[in-house]
Amino acid sequence: MSIKTINPATEVVISEYQNITEADLKNKITKARGAFSKWKVDSKNRAMFLHLLSEELRKNKESLAKVATQEMGKPLKESLAEVEKCAWVMEFYGDNGETFLNPEVVNTDARKSFVAFEPIGVIASIMPWNFPYWQALRFAAPSLMAGNTIALKPASVTMQCGIEIEKMFTKTGFPEGVFQTLVSDSSMAEKLIDSDINAVTFTGSNIVGAKVAQRATSQIKKCVLELGGSDPFIVCSDADIEKASTGAVKGRFINCGQSCIASKRFFVMKNLAKEFIEQFVQKVEKLNVGDPMSDSTDIGPLVNADGLHRIDEMVKDAVSKGARVLTGGKRLKDKGYFYAPTVLDNVTPDMMVAHEEVFGPVAPVTVVEDENEAVRLANSSQYGLGASIWTKNLEKAEKLSRLIESGIVSVNNVVISDPRIPFGGVKQSGFGRELSRYGMLEFVNVKSVRYYDQLVLHHRVE
Repeated sequence: MSIKTINPATEVVISEYQNITEADLKNKITKARGAFSKWKVDSKNRAMFLHLLSEELRKNKESLAKVATQEMGKPLKESLAEVEKCAWVMEFYGDNGETFLNPEVVNTDARKSFVAFEPIGVIASIMPWNFPYWQALRFAAPSLMAGNTIALKPASVTMQCGIEIEKMFTKTGFPEGVFQTLVSDSSMAEKLIDSDINAVTFTGSNIVGAKVAQRATSQIKKCVLELGGSDPFIVCSDADIEKASTGAVKGRFINCGQSCIASKRFFVMKNLAKEFIEQFVQKVEKLNVGDPMSDSTDIGPLVNADGLHRIDEMVKDAVSKGARVLTGGKRLKDKGYFYAPTVLDNVTPDMMVAHEEVFGPVAPVTVVEDENEAVRLANSSQYGLGASIWTKNLEKAEKLSRLIESGIVSVNNVVISDPRIPFGGVKQSGFGRELSRYGMLEFVNVKSVRYYDQLVLHHRVE
């Protein structure tokens, strides 16, 4: 079976690829296994290669960005920023990875005790399309620096992006087998999990994530899951409306709203709702929808026809149940999967936009009486990835951040991923962490080592 990629702005087929065979898959995993035995040995050498890859990504930033924009439709300026961020994550782990892996000395009854952090082997990476470079490399950087090798199965719709990543590794001079891209559709995912790998990382829907986890853990293979979110955006009674409304546009409409950490549910205090909504709508209406290759474009198309139809379905559902369309609410253009940036108010919990992940340029707004109601509604979601709180009161911010059920909280800013802090969620948003030292330690063997001068049969009892 072949894989076709389609330009979502024109609906024209870009390329066609042939699935690898099961024999090809086995050979690639065998190659990764062989590379692991040497790659794991020298952390300084690994750090050097990560820095070299960072430089290679920057050298090829324009060409890489164009591939991403053509395959999944994000504005070129966002694709350029994505590649730059990938270079940063490589630099970060090249600079800090050795320190993160330093053994931790522990005081025990033994003469010497320490905890070592050692790579576990070959990691399968099953990645989505919305940030085709970043999501692959934010996992790859810490895992490679830890000494693991990687087999990446990219999303079918951004297959060339996955191929380009491997090309960057090859141009940089990484040892053969350390990083490989598998040209395959979803039918190969189960076979990849069943192959001679040691662990799996998956980013995608919670339904598929549950199947990945079940298959991996049934074989005693560790997995990390990042399964999306329905992030609340809480505008408190003392918020700076200008900053909050600007942040709302950025948080909701980046990548055409197709981001797991995009702001997806807006809870606004009644006392400033009218002014906030007016400013929000005014700013949304200034967004330029069009050719994603143009520097003037803010919003490109959705990734495919299914995504477009799903968003339209969710808006129509909301309107049928009493929501008002303040701007947008319709498909744009005859060709391409374009949808107008949309703001809805009078949103209630029974609407799809309120309880399902909105993966597109639609902002559902709910007016609430107070922060307690906002927190209750925010926590009513099955997801728990990120949250954004807007307030001038630091004490209030800290209190509310503790009450929100999520893996990430950002105050007076939108939720962003950052190599320096852990990334991941709770509830149906998955488990495990990426980025920071915590992300690196997800795929290592935490080994306890103790040296004794004499035989000790019992631990101390105080």
